[in-house]
Amino acid sequence: MVSVCFGVILGVITVIGMSFGNTHAYWLDAWIAFLFIPPLGISIISYGIEFVKRNNEMQQQLIKAEKLKAVEQMGAAISHEIRNPLTAASGFVQLLQDDYLSRHKRKEYLSIVKEELISAERVIQDYLTFAKPSLEELEELNVKSELRQIINILQPLANQNSVEIITDFSVIGFIKGDGQKFRQCFVNVMKNAIEAMPNGGYLTIITEFSQNYVTISVKDTGIGMTEEQLERLGEPFYSTKGKNGTGLGMMVVYSIARAMEGAVWAESEVGVGTTFHFKFPTISHI
Repeated sequence: MVSVCFGVILGVITVIGMSFGNTHAYWLDAWIAFLFIPPLGISIISYGIEFVKRNNEMQQQLIKAEKLKAVEQMGAAISHEIRNPLTAASGFVQLLQDDYLSRHKRKEYLSIVKEELISAERVIQDYLTFAKPSLEELEELNVKSELRQIINILQPLANQNSVEIITDFSVIGFIKGDGQKFRQCFVNVMKNAIEAMPNGGYLTIITEFSQNYVTISVKDTGIGMTEEQLERLGEPFYSTKGKNGTGLGMMVVYSIARAMEGAVWAESEVGVGTTFHFKFPTISHI
């Protein structure tokens, strides 16, 4: 409104000035040209500027709202996951205060308290890995050896779920990264794959080597995922396990892959299974 008023004032001054300098001017054209058209143009430009400013302000407000929502979800998820083991540990600590508790029971309770505290520490570690996925120690990793070590760790769980693990590894394949985080990444993926086959199935792990990349595929014959679940995979605090999952595991997987300059994507079909593909830059083995 201020800009339009200034435009009208300038138009009036211009027309009045013309009346002193040119008595033969077409005054109707002059009034239209200097009194209506400039204020109209100014109003359009001013409205456009205000529109852009309002849109930017709304966008900033939406970003702040999304950040607050993410913080709320993060706090709720982490507090819930940590509170459960701490509550259990606190209960057993109270039981340990009984002076007449037998030595066997005391040892059993202490073991449970230790397991619950380890569980709480694992949740915190998963969150820290997601929040700050920097690699502490870069080393040359033999992909084949690392994956065999992970399979040995998860073999009891696979046997328990009647899952047969099938491997097809390339002869060579070396990447640069943090061994501990690499194992954490694939333990999460393979553990989820095994748990997705409650009635048994096949877990197939394939590696392929090229001059530029090492590709790792982890395929299961489990329950699979819908398109919506697949799109939200890796989203903060989203889990396909419902109440049994926090979503931290897959967030860690994606974060570690990014930190190692790799890429990860998934393909899935309900009732058929899910395949995770990883691609990491290869290094020459000297």
